[in-house]
Amino acid sequence: MTTLVFGHKSPDTDSTGSPIVWAWYLNEVKGVKAAPRLLGEPNTEAAFMLKHWGLTKPEIISDVAEGDAVVIVDTNNPAELPPSINKADIQGIIDHHKLVGGLETKGPIDITIRPLACTATLMIDLMGEDAAKMPKEIKGAALTCILSDTLEFRSPTTTPHDRAVAEKLAAELGVDIPAYASEMFAAKSDVSTFSDAELLRMDSKEYNVGGKEFRVSVLETTAPKVILDRKDSLMASMVNVAKEDGADQVLLFVVDILKEEATLLVPNALVKTVAEKSFGAVVTGDLVVLPGIMSRKKQIIPNLKV
Repeated sequence: MTTLVFGHKSPDTDSTGSPIVWAWYLNEVKGVKAAPRLLGEPNTEAAFMLKHWGLTKPEIISDVAEGDAVVIVDTNNPAELPPSINKADIQGIIDHHKLVGGLETKGPIDITIRPLACTATLMIDLMGEDAAKMPKEIKGAALTCILSDTLEFRSPTTTPHDRAVAEKLAAELGVDIPAYASEMFAAKSDVSTFSDAELLRMDSKEYNVGGKEFRVSVLETTAPKVILDRKDSLMASMVNVAKEDGADQVLLFVVDILKEEATLLVPNALVKTVAEKSFGAVVTGDLVVLPGIMSRKKQIIPNLKV
């Protein structure tokens, strides 16, 4: 049986690259037949990573079968996983998010959750000396994941260890981090071909806050104007996206990587209240700038109030 390795729905770079990294480790080091999978189309930055390092895009799946052997990475939240996840044979979880609960396993498993910025950093730690065996393309995937999740070390989730691992990988690959990160972020910022609904779901996670179901979407970009110029149509599309996804409201944060700030779209009174109670913001229109806000995990989700 092949062990399937996958991350969360709406796969970002970490949830695209880390399954590839860990499947390589299981196959080549542990002698376990494994294959990476995706739970959706990768975002533009993840697609750039695959092309740049000559990696094959993993097969996209919508569910798992009963008894499938799986390793879950970059999440432990059932809402972000296939509908039948608790029928699968979960063999491991490797993550860097808070423990949510709700997953069921067939027996005792290895679970590693550490307060690091990126799953790939954690994986390299777990590999130990075997990490040196990673071929160029696997190291490239790991480096890209770390630079993405840390926003080139700008994110408050960044730890000194994430940075040290990334710098070591970059040195081994002969990669100039600022130049490579600039290419990554340019790819992430090219959203011209995506519909409003696709943008709202591109990097989003579901959370219940005070009895309200929110789809919290984050778009990290070096060209925020391209997205904000579409604010009227994006806000109009939020109604149908929320309805289709069973949410009360979509919250869209446009993160300016270079200015290190987020702009929240404010389509109605509910979001106005969220902005004011959560971030102490003064809202006077349909946009509000939140200085220093860059991380959904560390700064947005823990502070959300209604």
